[in-house]
Amino acid sequence: MKINILTLFPEFFNSFKEHSIVKRAVEREQVEINIVNIRDFAEGKHKQCDDIPFGGGAGMVMKPEPLLKALKESGGKVIYTSPQGVRFNQGLACELSEEKEITIIAGHYEGIDERVIDSKVDLEISLGDFVLTGGELPAMVISDAIIRLIPGVIKKESYENDSFYNGLLDYPHYTRPAEYEGVKVPDVLLSGHHKNIDEWRLKQSLKRTLERRPELLKNKEFSKLEKKLLKEIKEEQK
Repeated sequence: MKINILTLFPEFFNSFKEHSIVKRAVEREQVEINIVNIRDFAEGKHKQCDDIPFGGGAGMVMKPEPLLKALKESGGKVIYTSPQGVRFNQGLACELSEEKEITIIAGHYEGIDERVIDSKVDLEISLGDFVLTGGELPAMVISDAIIRLIPGVIKKESYENDSFYNGLLDYPHYTRPAEYEGVKVPDVLLSGHHKNIDEWRLKQSLKRTLERRPELLKNKEFSKLEKKLLKEIKEEQK
């Protein structure tokens, strides 16, 4: 997969590409991350990429010419990070991970000229109901979520147990020591009985989701075991 990121601040992505899972995926050629400096496509001595908004108002707007020129050299589905976009979630990350190439525009200032959005952008994505200084952090978040879903980047069972992958929040995790400052790891996790462990984890996922994100359960289709465990959870909460 190839991910193109169009940005005014390419240096922001140096650390992102050089650590952890992303670095390994790049080294194994499972993903190519192409950071494009929008200023390289601007004209004039100062390589200006922004200008004042028509109609007045605060802030600056990213000019269309440099962006449109940069987009000519980048392929795939074009994504713009924007507070007006659809909410990013695990399902959307899964969909995008199946693309061969995507291009993410990291906006800045008051945003980009609407003509770029109308003519070139396939999808606007928002991380939530808040505003950031620029689109660089959202571009990293979107890329990271996608990269870890590319086959072979991490073990399938690792991301299948992640929060949201199966419509539930993740279960609690523990490691050694088995007891620390008087607090013990649940006995079932030390039992070696894998069926009981799996059932305990599923129950904890259901419980967390019910308590913290109950809206996630509204449209979920439950298995017989999940229905049984949910009934137990609700009885325990009485």
